[in-house]
Amino acid sequence: MATKNIQHAFAYDDLREWIAEADKLGEMRYLDGMSWERDIGMVTELLHHTDPAPCALFDKIPGSPDGFRVLTNFFGGKRRGMTIGFPADMSKLELSDGLADITESKPPIRHEIVEDGPVMENVLTGDDIDMYKFPTPHWHEKDGGRYIGTGCYNVTIDPDENWINTGTYRVMIQEKKKVGFYISPGKHGRIHRDKYAARGERMPAVVVLGGDPMMFLMASTEAPYGLCEYDLVGGYRGKAMQCIKGKVTGLPFPANAELVLEGWVDPVEQQDEGPFGEWTGYYASDTRPEPIMHVEAIYHRDDPIILGCPPQRPPDELARYRAVARSALLKRSIQAAGVPDVVAVWADEVGTARMLVAISIKQRYPGHARQAGHVACQCHVGAYAGKYVVVVDEDIDVSNLEEVMWAMLTRSDPATSIDIVKNAWSTPLDPRITPEQRARKDFTNSRAIIDACRPFHWRDQFPMVNIPSKELHAETRERFSWVLDEAEN
Repeated sequence: MATKNIQHAFAYDDLREWIAEADKLGEMRYLDGMSWERDIGMVTELLHHTDPAPCALFDKIPGSPDGFRVLTNFFGGKRRGMTIGFPADMSKLELSDGLADITESKPPIRHEIVEDGPVMENVLTGDDIDMYKFPTPHWHEKDGGRYIGTGCYNVTIDPDENWINTGTYRVMIQEKKKVGFYISPGKHGRIHRDKYAARGERMPAVVVLGGDPMMFLMASTEAPYGLCEYDLVGGYRGKAMQCIKGKVTGLPFPANAELVLEGWVDPVEQQDEGPFGEWTGYYASDTRPEPIMHVEAIYHRDDPIILGCPPQRPPDELARYRAVARSALLKRSIQAAGVPDVVAVWADEVGTARMLVAISIKQRYPGHARQAGHVACQCHVGAYAGKYVVVVDEDIDVSNLEEVMWAMLTRSDPATSIDIVKNAWSTPLDPRITPEQRARKDFTNSRAIIDACRPFHWRDQFPMVNIPSKELHAETRERFSWVLDEAEN
């Protein structure tokens, strides 16, 4: 699909402008009086598993000041395209290819530091800090606490190389002035934290709890090591993100953010964290001691909005937006490794955009399919917590799970078409990590690369498919779509 000629422009710069645009699309719902204890989590679960479904903005939450709000289910329906700067009617693969194109064509623009912004309307320090003031939902029925950070991103800096990372790591309220956030081994924020701990130093940290949705989207994907996501989003927008340096740590955060926490992560102090229903659809990480962040400053706009994006059993909102971004980055990573004729890549929502990846190629030589599959499962974007990579021919729509499964069932042979990679990078959140592995902190798994292409050496003799050509299919839709319309009526 040619996306380079499609206009790419953002209609918003912050969360409030995003809400206004979603309202124009008729996709906002305003819900008052919902409880943080149960109602918000229940409604969010319903919305996440209904696509398309509206976005919900919760207000007048009992126990919190009027105007302190929570927004959930931002990435769905027509607003999916609007969120990443594209027209509302683009397909999933078109959005992914479009995002890949602007990643290539728009170089990063370094963020700039400003002195003031809306986030500085309220600055809380000392005894004024109270995490329980904010309407933090109990998202899942069996969660071990209130997670204020789900649609958030956490800002850290490498103590050796001095580069800033933003990553999406869950944040649980522990006490009035303490939060904990879990980071899986190998993530950039975890690498930073481990470096500080090895020095015996506390780590400066910032948590942005209500930010620009595009910034949250980029913080949840695998940006290259050493690249600040602020600068990546600045490049996408064509202008530098304006940030303020925190008064406590000096770390930057967006001047137009809704709610920001700033403080330090102690290298020694820990408290029990979890359990939390995670993106695999399980409580896989249980409860265990995790580092604590001491909150020394809170910055928030008047009537702040918390961006909520709690993971549910996939496919859910989390998977839908990660699929678009991760598929784009993975396609470019495979091509950058020298694999030719990669037609399309889709990190499927049912695997939360990690555990099931489909790649379509135009076969050029023996081993081409295996090459694409192995590169996909071990490059940085595809390496973390993957499970299955299915490589198919170019006639398969990789974003259509039924087509991918049909190709796998009819073009692969279990005994000869599957390669297994062992001891690959996984996570404690993987429910298939065995108790014995957990005891020795062995968070690795295996990968299956499934060659579901027509066998290269006799592909010309492979039976023809019994579906219409693209031309006949288009003519059929044009001439007879009214039959479907009448059936629906």
